[in-house]
Amino acid sequence: MSALPTTAVIGVIGAGAMGAGIAQVAAQAGHSVILHDNQPGAASAGIDNIRRQLEKRVAKGKMRQDEVDGIIARLQPADTVEALADSRLIIEAIVENLEIKRQVFAQLEALCSPDTLLASNTSSLSITSIAANLERPERMAGLHFFNPAPVMKLVEVVSGLATSAEVAETLYATASAWGKVAVHASSTPGFIVNRVARPFYAEGLRLLQEGAGDAATLDALLRQAGGFRMGPFELMDLIGHDVNYAVTRSVFDAYYGDTRFEPSLVQQALVEAGRLGRKSGQGFYDYSREGQHENTAKPQPTISAPAQAELPPLVVQGEPGVIAPLLERAQESGLEVVRRESLQPDGTTRLRLGDLVLALSDGRCAAERAVNEGLEALVLFDLCLDYRNAGAIALSASHATSAEARELATAFFQRLGIDVVWLTDTPGLVVLRTVAMLANEAADAVLQGVCSAEDGDLAMQAGVNYPRGPLAWADSLGLAFVHRTLTHLQQSYGEERYRASFLLRRKALTEENFHE
Repeated sequence: MSALPTTAVIGVIGAGAMGAGIAQVAAQAGHSVILHDNQPGAASAGIDNIRRQLEKRVAKGKMRQDEVDGIIARLQPADTVEALADSRLIIEAIVENLEIKRQVFAQLEALCSPDTLLASNTSSLSITSIAANLERPERMAGLHFFNPAPVMKLVEVVSGLATSAEVAETLYATASAWGKVAVHASSTPGFIVNRVARPFYAEGLRLLQEGAGDAATLDALLRQAGGFRMGPFELMDLIGHDVNYAVTRSVFDAYYGDTRFEPSLVQQALVEAGRLGRKSGQGFYDYSREGQHENTAKPQPTISAPAQAELPPLVVQGEPGVIAPLLERAQESGLEVVRRESLQPDGTTRLRLGDLVLALSDGRCAAERAVNEGLEALVLFDLCLDYRNAGAIALSASHATSAEARELATAFFQRLGIDVVWLTDTPGLVVLRTVAMLANEAADAVLQGVCSAEDGDLAMQAGVNYPRGPLAWADSLGLAFVHRTLTHLQQSYGEERYRASFLLRRKALTEENFHE
C-alpha cells in the first residue's frame, strides 16, 4: 500500500505539545497541514512555537532558514473544525477522554468525505471503543507518536476491531514516508511499548522496596551492565510519576488486575506526596537546586572499595556461552585461565577461584542455589548486555560465603576493570530479572496477536531506546535459560507475576527462536 502523497492535506486537532509536534512532522515531510484547537489562538501559538524551535536549529547550523520558512508556510492555523473538511488524513491529539474523543470523531465523520482517514494519537484508550459509534469505523485507526514527535522515531499504527487492513497499511506507509519507524499493533491495553515496558519499572521498584539496593545503584547497574540509556528511577522521574503511575494503573485495570502489571506502593506514595520527578523538583532524586550549586548532583551508586585479595588461577568448568567475553577480559588482564569440562548434569558453567564458585544467576537466590547444589562458598553475578565492555556488575552471595571469599570475588571483577556492587541476596539480581520479564511480556504480546516478534523488538528499541529488542536478547541467551530463570523467580516469590508465557515455554521446549 502506498503512502499518502505530499499533495494530501493533513489535519491535526489539538495544538498542545503532541499535536503541534505531529503537525511539524507532517509539514517537514512536505504536506500542507491545518492545525486546529478549540482554544482561541492556541493553533497560532503552536505554530509560532514550532518556528522558534526550528530557528534554534538554524542558529546552531543544523537547518537553513529557507527550510524553516517552507515548513512554516505549509502550516495553517484554523479556528473551526470545519476548516479540516478537505483533509485526506485527520489526526486527533487531544485530552485522553473517551467520550470527548468519540464526539470529535462523530463530528469529523459528518463533516469529511468518506475517503478521509481518521486517526487518534491516544496512548491508552481503545481504538475499537473510540470508533464504535462511527458509521464507518473501518477508516479509523490509532497513530501513536511518542513525545517529542519531531524527535522520537517510533509510531505505533494501531488497528481496532473494525479497522480495515488497507487503512492500517496506508498509515504505516505514510508514517514511514515521514521518516518514522512504524510498527503494527492491535488495540489492546498499552499497545506494544506501554505494555511491554511495564516490567522495566516494576522490577526496579520491587528491588528498591525489598532493599536489594538504592535507586542510584540500581539505575547505574541497568545503565553500565544492562546497556539501557537510563535506569528505571531516573526515567520515571523524567516521565513524571503521575503519568507513569497512571499508565501502570490503566494497564493493570484493563487486564482485570493481572499481577504482572500491579502498581507499586512506592510510586503511589511519591504521587500522593506530590513528588512527581523533575517537573516538581523531587522524585527519587532531588532536582530542587539542580544547576545552582556544585554539590547538587544526584546520589552516586554504592561501589565496593578496591579489594586486596591475591587471585589464584581461574578455573572454567563448562562452555562459557554468553560469558565468553568475561573470560577474554580475564586473560587480557593477565590472569591464568584453566578450562575444564562441566561437572553439572545440565552443563551449567561455573567459574572457580580456589574453593569459591562464581556463577551467572539463573533466577534463584544464592542461598537456595548453594543448598541445592551443595556449595559452601557461592557468589552469583548478574547478566550484562556486553561483558566485553560492561562498566559495573551486581554480585550476591550465599549466607555461608565468608568475607574472604567475597573479597576474592570483588578482586576478580575489579581486576577486569569492572566496578562491583554487592546486593542483598535477591533472585535474578537486577539486569537478568529485568530482561527476562521484558522478554516474557513481549512473548505474551506476540502470543496474543498484539504484534509480531519483529515489530515488538523494533518498537522497544525505537520507542524507548532499549539496547536490544527483548525477544532478540532472549534468543541470544537461549530461551531455555530465560524460561528457567522465570520459573525460578516464580518459585522464589510464589506469585503469578513471574509465570512464563506459554509461547516462550513452547519455543524453549522445541528449541526454537523468536527470530530464525
